[in-house]
Parts: sequence; structure tokens; C-alpha cells
Amino acid sequence: MSNEDKLEKLFAKRQQAKLGGGEKRIEKMHSQGKLTSRERIEILLDTGSFEEFDMFKEHRCHEFGMEKNKIPGDGVVTGYGTIDGRLVYVFAQDFTVFGGSLSETFAEKICKIMEMAAKNGAPVIGLNDSGGARIQEGIESLAGYADIFLLNVLYSGVIPQLSGIFGPCAGGAVYSPALTDFTIMVQNTSYMFLTGPKVVKSVTKEDVSTEELGGALVHNRKSGVAHFVAENDQDALLLLRKILGYLPQNNLETTPYVPNDDPVDRMEDELNFIIPEDPNRPYDMKEIILRVVDNNEFMEVHQLWAQNLIVGFARLNGRSVGIVANQPNFLAGGLDINASIKGARFVRFCDAFNIPVITFVDVPGFWPGTSQEHAGIIRHGAKILYAYAEATVPKITVITRKAYGGAYCVMSSKHLRGDINYAWPSAEIAVMGPAGAVEIIFSKEISAAENSQEKARELEEDYKDKFANPYVAAKRGYVDDIIEPRRTRFRIIKALEMLKNKRDTLPMKKHGNIPL
Repeated sequence: MSNEDKLEKLFAKRQQAKLGGGEKRIEKMHSQGKLTSRERIEILLDTGSFEEFDMFKEHRCHEFGMEKNKIPGDGVVTGYGTIDGRLVYVFAQDFTVFGGSLSETFAEKICKIMEMAAKNGAPVIGLNDSGGARIQEGIESLAGYADIFLLNVLYSGVIPQLSGIFGPCAGGAVYSPALTDFTIMVQNTSYMFLTGPKVVKSVTKEDVSTEELGGALVHNRKSGVAHFVAENDQDALLLLRKILGYLPQNNLETTPYVPNDDPVDRMEDELNFIIPEDPNRPYDMKEIILRVVDNNEFMEVHQLWAQNLIVGFARLNGRSVGIVANQPNFLAGGLDINASIKGARFVRFCDAFNIPVITFVDVPGFWPGTSQEHAGIIRHGAKILYAYAEATVPKITVITRKAYGGAYCVMSSKHLRGDINYAWPSAEIAVMGPAGAVEIIFSKEISAAENSQEKARELEEDYKDKFANPYVAAKRGYVDDIIEPRRTRFRIIKALEMLKNKRDTLPMKKHGNIPL
């Protein structure tokens, strides 16, 4: 065979591998509004940057006639490329090949990519579209899943791990995305669940559709399993690119610097009047965030879940920061179980990857009620406390209005090693609100008064003057300064510059025991 013939053979085999399960199955994917694994990679990565590995790898199964049915690549496309010029590793499951089911060799390809990503300190992105374990391979398939799970855990906090769900992700397959840092689901075409509708019906007699059980909106609104929802494959891939723009390559690097023309000393006069004079009137905390960050750009995470707490990424003076903020527009900004879990996980991610945390506080307390207490609000609320206390990245806090009770302590207070703690003049830092405090402290005086309502109002005003303000905390050094709201952007950026070389340590230990 001549060299020319050998090259022709190579080109033919490459073309066969690129077709995956064949043109008919590719057409079916397109008819469902889905892209193929290779089309997804083309959109995700910089043009022409993808370098593929193991294109010709095939399964080793000889049961159920599988030895006669082999397709090069075996259902997953793996390799590396760049996003905005930065190295990333990627695997994309190919639903046209055995329904994207995972085999022993399929898992080996994914593990190889993950190990290379860790060795070279670069993010890994998984594009999931799989029917689950390849039943014909039995235990080898399950072992492959476990091998992937192990690497997800070992590399957690070492390199960013992102997951996109573009089709089915069921059974044990769901645990790899669940172990990664951020998960994006595509509306109407993706779903995740441990047991499908048929099993649910046979066991619980509950009749539920695939979408109702584990669709994109279910996991973005109800369970919190997914962090983002996209309208289609292309939007999801562009969203993955955008997320990576805020993240460092690994836990030893800082976030990328993005030049911008937003002045450091930009003043926002509207912030001086954004807090309602009525302390019980809600307002939108996102308005404050957008006015403070670079170019009014904020990438919210978990936008549809636990909306009483806002988390997400922004930039200040060109550097990435993590934002955590109570949302008075939803449940008055109180902390419930889901908000506590949401905040804790986000703070821990930022801490793992050297991203400073900026916290905006307006919290009346933890959400009351038997449903919360019986579901473990004490244990779950302790998670966000633990996350803030453990974090060693720069932590800057701005109290805009209420900071009551234990929730004051939890929200990155000075007592949890907050580096810089600011308060606005509208801040109310106290054990509880004036009405509740007066009712407890002065119950006898109010009952004995001729006009109990007027007496209560007088006592509430006196309590506000003495306690429900930022000055008592400032006298104790629990806040570093009471600042003019319109200068918040400038003060935070100056504090970040001061803290850029911060070094903090934790006591030597194997690991802490966060209340899970």
C-alpha cells in the first residue's frame, strides 16, 4: 500500500468516525432541535482550536452480538481546545451512537481527558446527552461511572468543572453533573432524574411526565440541581463560554483581567435614595448590584431557585468577584433552607478558586415556621455560616438596611473574619426589629399604658434611636465605616486593591465537618 493509499484510508476512517451513528440519526437529532456532539464542540470552542483524542477507540464487549456492532469513538468525542484563547478540555456524548450509553471504553476516554485537565491546570467541560449505562456491558459500565465520579471529587476545587445537559441524563449518570461546579440545562430537550416516569408510576402510582419529573425548569426552579436554563443548544454553549470568562484556570491562578472603561470613582447618586424610608417596604437589591459593578453587568447563578438570596458573578475594576445578596423583593430577603444551601455552595466555590466575595446585606432573620424547623433550618442554615467562616478569600460586606439576629452573624459579619465591613446610614443592626424587641422588653409598660398603641410607637422610636442603626456596631468596631451609598463602588474597589495580597490560613486538619 502506497503512502497515498494509507492517507486515503486514514481520511476515510476519520470521516466514518465523524459521522457517529450515521446520517439518519444525525437528521433525527436535527429534527428534534438538537445539535450533534461535534456541532456543539464547534460552537463551544474557538474556531479551529479543537484537537481530538481517541477518535478510533472502540468498545470491547462481546455479549449480545455487540462484537459485530462497533463504531469508532464509541459514543463520546473528547479532546481539548480554547475558549477566548484559554485552554479547556471537553467531552461531548454522542446520542447517535448507542444512544450515548456509557461503556468501559467510553468512560476511559472521559477519565483520560479529566486527568489531562488536572495535570495541565485547565477547566473541563462535559456535554451530556446519554441514555445511561450500556446494559450489554453490565458491571464494566457501572465501574466506568464510578471512575468518573472519583475524578469529579478529586479534582473538585482544583479545576473548574462545568456540565451542559443537552438530552437525557438518567440513573447513575446524573451524579457526575451533580458533582461539578455549574450545570446548564436546555429547555424542552434535556432532563435529569434517578428513576424515570415508568419506575415512579410502578412504585408510587404517581403519573408524571419526563418534563414534569426532571425537566430544565424543574431543576432550575424547584430542586436547585441546575444553575442555568437555556432556550436551545447554542444558547447553552455560549453560556458555558461566558461562565468560564469569570473563572481562573485552576485553584492556583487568579481570575482573568478584563479591561473596561468604567471609572473606578464612578458615583451613583440614586443609591443615596434607593432604600425606602418605610423599613418594611421592599426594593430590588439587583438595582444596587448593577449600579456598583463594572458596566452594569451581572451574571446571576441560580436565578430561578431560592430567589430570596442572589448569587452570581460580576467584575470590579476588571477583576471577577462573587456577589451574594439578600433580596428584599422575595420573602423579605429572609434566609430559608434553600437560600442557605445556595449561598453556602456559591461562597465555597468562590473560596476554592480565589474569587473575592462581596456581600450585600438586608436580612430580617431566618425564615420562621414549622415547615422550616422540621426540615432542618438549623442544620442547613449552619452551612452558609460555615462557608463564610471557612473562606479565606477577600470578603467585603455592605449592610444596606436590616441585619437582624443570627442572620446578621451569618452574612459575612466581622465576627466570621469579614475583612472589610461597611454599613449605609440606613442600616439597622440589632438582635431583632424594633417592634418585636419592644413587645418583649416593654410588654408590661405597654399593657399598663392608657394608649398602648401610642406607647408602643414611642418605645419603638426610642429603640430605633438607640439600637436599630449602624452607629452602635461602628462604636464596637463591628463595621469598619459608615459610608455614603453613592460611593459604594469606589469604596469596594479600593478595599479590593488593599486586599489583593491577602493571606489567611486555617488550622491544620484533614477536612472540616460541614453540617451536610
